[in-house]
Amino acid sequence: MTASTEDWEHALITGNGRQGALCYGSPAALRFTLAHEDVFQPVTEPLPAPATAAALPHLRQLLADGRYAEAATTVVDLAVAEHPGYAGTRWIDPLIGTATLTFTPDRPGDGWSRGTDFGTGVVRAGWDGVSCEAFFSRPADALFIRVTGCDGRLSLTPIHGTPESPIEAELTEGPGSLTLTARFGGATWAGALDGYTVTVRSWRTPIGVVIAARTTPGLESRDFSERPDFDALLAEHVRVHGDLIGRTRLTLPDRRTGLLFDAGRYAIISSTGARPPTLQGVWSGTYSPPWRSGWTIDGNLQAALLAVHTTGTPELMPPLFDLLDALREDLRENARRLYGLPGLYAPAHLGTHGKQNHFGPVWCLTFWTAGAAWLGRLYLEHWQHTGDQGFLRDRALPFLREVAEFHLAFVQVVDGQARFSPSYSPENHPRNTGSQASVDATLDARAGGDVLRALLDLDAGHPRAQRWRALLEALPPYRITEAGELAEWLDPRFDDNHAHRHSSHLCSLYYGGDPDLLDDPALRAAAVRTVRERLRWWLSEDSDEMGYGLGLLGVAAARLGLAEEAHAALTRLSDAYWRPNLVPTHNRDHMFNVDLAGAYPALVAAMLLASRDVGPDGVARLHLLPALPREWPAGSVQGLTARGPVRVDLTWRPGSGEATLTSALPRTAEVTWPGGTVTVTLAPGVPHRLSLTG
Repeated sequence: MTASTEDWEHALITGNGRQGALCYGSPAALRFTLAHEDVFQPVTEPLPAPATAAALPHLRQLLADGRYAEAATTVVDLAVAEHPGYAGTRWIDPLIGTATLTFTPDRPGDGWSRGTDFGTGVVRAGWDGVSCEAFFSRPADALFIRVTGCDGRLSLTPIHGTPESPIEAELTEGPGSLTLTARFGGATWAGALDGYTVTVRSWRTPIGVVIAARTTPGLESRDFSERPDFDALLAEHVRVHGDLIGRTRLTLPDRRTGLLFDAGRYAIISSTGARPPTLQGVWSGTYSPPWRSGWTIDGNLQAALLAVHTTGTPELMPPLFDLLDALREDLRENARRLYGLPGLYAPAHLGTHGKQNHFGPVWCLTFWTAGAAWLGRLYLEHWQHTGDQGFLRDRALPFLREVAEFHLAFVQVVDGQARFSPSYSPENHPRNTGSQASVDATLDARAGGDVLRALLDLDAGHPRAQRWRALLEALPPYRITEAGELAEWLDPRFDDNHAHRHSSHLCSLYYGGDPDLLDDPALRAAAVRTVRERLRWWLSEDSDEMGYGLGLLGVAAARLGLAEEAHAALTRLSDAYWRPNLVPTHNRDHMFNVDLAGAYPALVAAMLLASRDVGPDGVARLHLLPALPREWPAGSVQGLTARGPVRVDLTWRPGSGEATLTSALPRTAEVTWPGGTVTVTLAPGVPHRLSLTG
């Protein structure tokens, strides 16, 4: 890449999960804007979720009477009466950039180029006779920069812009050292971060300079005790980072797809540390990132994490569970205050707290009760892809039980059928009401049913199992609209609205697939029609938003075997949502964002491999090349992971192919490919080779 830039959104990225650096500039000045996963500036005091539990019967009556907008407004009025802070929209705290380190060379020149090595995590830039290498070390938890061919001057400053709340920044300089201490003002509530410290050290070498930098949350810095050995540190980093990035390798005739597959995985690996990636990963060059760059769980975070298991990096998932553990009491309090119920209620936006603070008369997010259930699916994904019994016992089942506890208390069973009121289908509204407030969103029933089925399979001896089964049997079936499509709302009062970025009623198709849908020809056909109708909008010029939503729709298409549609989604994503720096954007060439960095490789993987949940019979059901487009007549992929877990290596060419299956556990596998089906017995750790002919 030969273009220089002073815009951090067009920077190259390096990160170790906990910290990240945006690398940009020109031969006149090399810039590195730093961020840390824990540095959210405290600007909005968290409040308890509004106490609306007593109003639940009234809210349900308003919704039953078709007074949808009034129901949403009633919640806001009750919240404002309780606390005036709810009079305006309340956001989570923003993830901010911590500082910009600038190296001004004493020998600028021509011939500028820059690029990122995904295998090592090294960002390189250079010009005539000068080179710069930078990487964020995982083992050493610091940024290391080596400039050769010139000397220069270092400076360290706060990022550009005006913070939403004052920050007092103090720079201390010494021989070869710079320390920026930033103190946050105005935050008096418990748990608010008091500030952060950025420490920079530099050492001259016979041919240039070596620089080290790190951000430390809080006002106590972590210094560098000795001059770093750049090559040794890089080798240690590559052993960890290179192992993660190398778990899956893809070869396609379409080089662009292969490049973006690697770029997406690189961004997610580089921004997953002690916490999962935020909307901007672990990078920020602003005090006011879009949506505060927290964790949005009505689709964004799920998209970012969607390829973690299928591409063989399950250790990137526990940071999400650690985050949910840290916020668990807030999720319980939400359920008590909003609905007067036990169990868990997860709001759409998570950050330094998990309290339901973000809602309004339009975005009536207190009505979204499926959040914890959808997160429960991610616990199941981890179990299905690892077979980790300790995780199942100690982490997954306890979370799922609390999710089920909420639904047992919240769901009304009327004439033998469960009803979800209030309800909300992210972030859509029925075409005929204009309000996002609703009842019986399809996602509510399907996400809740997913949790209940899993508990009955995995925890059948639990004292509440009979109640779980009764609720599961009462859940309403999918509804097919008059147009023959899968309805987004089960209540026939609501007309579908296809001109929208979300398709949450297809949620099960992002994962193992709901057997009720996949095994029913009429429902499957309705899902196909829905995918095609949504895709028609996405491919039009009317849509220009949230590429991750198109990624999820493409995954649903692949799960249904729609190769042409999946490839059309992939092509639009490739053409419109990636910048030359190989970081995706939220909208078409607008807003640095990593959600698509997870959804894109997940879509590619879904076109090459599908698998169902392993049920009580213990059989792994795999579908090889389920949505192979004609544009990929030959190719190979090594290291995909199916539910089981089963590692899958694939090579294909016109009319034939080979697959190698390796199971971590003794497993019977039913394997389907375009030419046939076979049942095989897999011994632990023993590769089983299949010839894909017929």
